[in-house]
Amino acid sequence: MTTAVPTQDVNPGISSERAFPRNAPSDPSAPHVAAARVQVHADDDAGPLTRLWESVGYDEINWTYTPTGRHLLGTFGELTTTGYHVRPHYVFCSGSGFGIPHWGNGNVYHEDAEGNVTYDFTIVDQTYDAIVEAGHHVLVELAFTPRDLLPPEAEELAVVSSPTVYSAYEAGQWSYPPRDYGRWRDLVAALAAHCLERYGAEEVDTWLWELWNEPDIFYWRGTPEQFYDLYAVTAEGVRSVLPQAKVGGPAVTGGGAEFLRGFLAYTEAHDVPVDFVSFHTKGSAFTPWRVYGPTGGPAPAKQSPSAHKMLHEIRTMLRVMAEFPAYKTLPAIVDECDAGVPAHYSFYDNANFVFQNTEYYPVFQAKLMKKILDLSDLEGANVQQATSWSFYFEGERYFEGTRSFLTAGGVEKPFLNAYRMLARLGERRVTATSDAAHGVDLLDEAAGRSMPEEVDVLASRAQDGSVAALVWRHTDDQYRTAESATPVTVDVTGLAAGAYRLTHQRIDAEHSNSHTVWQELGAPQVPTDEQLAAIRERQGLEELEPAREVTVGDDGAVSLVVDLPLPAVSLLVLEPVR
Repeated sequence: MTTAVPTQDVNPGISSERAFPRNAPSDPSAPHVAAARVQVHADDDAGPLTRLWESVGYDEINWTYTPTGRHLLGTFGELTTTGYHVRPHYVFCSGSGFGIPHWGNGNVYHEDAEGNVTYDFTIVDQTYDAIVEAGHHVLVELAFTPRDLLPPEAEELAVVSSPTVYSAYEAGQWSYPPRDYGRWRDLVAALAAHCLERYGAEEVDTWLWELWNEPDIFYWRGTPEQFYDLYAVTAEGVRSVLPQAKVGGPAVTGGGAEFLRGFLAYTEAHDVPVDFVSFHTKGSAFTPWRVYGPTGGPAPAKQSPSAHKMLHEIRTMLRVMAEFPAYKTLPAIVDECDAGVPAHYSFYDNANFVFQNTEYYPVFQAKLMKKILDLSDLEGANVQQATSWSFYFEGERYFEGTRSFLTAGGVEKPFLNAYRMLARLGERRVTATSDAAHGVDLLDEAAGRSMPEEVDVLASRAQDGSVAALVWRHTDDQYRTAESATPVTVDVTGLAAGAYRLTHQRIDAEHSNSHTVWQELGAPQVPTDEQLAAIRERQGLEELEPAREVTVGDDGAVSLVVDLPLPAVSLLVLEPVR
């Protein structure tokens, strides 16, 4: 059995499952939500709020430790009390340490002419130091094959000489199975031992150890059986140094259900440790991905990310896990969970990628996190992470439109503000409902259609008694607009009587939106100091209205009205006044 050769329209992370289209089409006639009522039951505890969003990853491992990379990791550090998991690609790839979009290298493994092995952890140290020093933890993606471990068949991968291609190795030879699984095991064990010595057991115990990335497509040029065997060897290498280490995989794409099923059957049959199961999902594959034409030209067709597609793929993988009782409730790690793909394509490749600049993306992300939490509960599963495969890109134009948290000059994009809002949610989830929500239980009824416009809510309670509610209006159509805002009544019950400080923060076209300011300034690519200052002034999370005090009576209830444009998300926080 060999891995199927991808067709030309397959891209890393894109599902071959066609139960849902590859993107959400635009429908200018779709109905709006005229009004909505949200109910937050502050005294109805729904369990710990799993902080799915505290996880990021990216291809460009060598940008982890740049000044901008370190600064961004520090920004994430301000949004968590326990640290994010950070998953860079290419730690075992050979190279000079120079990173480019969609490529990097840790340059660890080397053999001399006699076959003697040496390990160079210089780049690994720079990378993991930056992550740990910012208060985060590593999800160690053990990939890919070093140049000195390539098998003979890697020579079959020929490339045409070109100034844009370094060599056949960078073009894909790294995706072949290592020629010597024993030396691979030793490499894995050496990395584990080095990390244990450098960072200590307490820190390394928080890490996750995962083999490869998306072995069901062209990231792996071996057979599934070769991969399963390599996983067993890899787990053995990690556990030989760290007996309690959390090892897992296989990090398949959203279309990799059969590969996942085979992997779990193998590990179960051979008693190979699996502490978590990982897989990916992407919300859109625009057609075509890249348009060649005048700079900044329109998209051939108006397309958007599909939350339904993502939820369908996640549900498919959770149900594969459920086929194996021992694995059903293991932590499910969706360690690439993104609205679009690939990360380095931009508005200039296909104008549909513009959503990655705008308020549409952070509202989509808030919605998606809530829906994944609901889906995990509905399936009796244990989804622990939904990783944004996003970081930043060197050499960009301002608001290039890539999937990233920053644009040129380190300017923060609206997307980052979704994570600021999510960070303000408390430790416990509380029951909250909306009469205009589109539930995950309707996934089958959708029959491939996009998620319609909705108003929904995710609410929490903190140890200090604060109650927070994320309330949004969104549809899976970035081109759908509305002339008027939707009035949303937010009824909060179950509060202790007394005074509360109410804060109301908002992400929409006019708030928490550096992109809007940039556009209003004429979209300058060489902004003046004054223009850049004006853009930066609006890049953070902003209040819609000044904080005010509200009084809750003996009935423990308060009612608020929020007007939501399309798209928009509000964060309402009621904090007891001591």
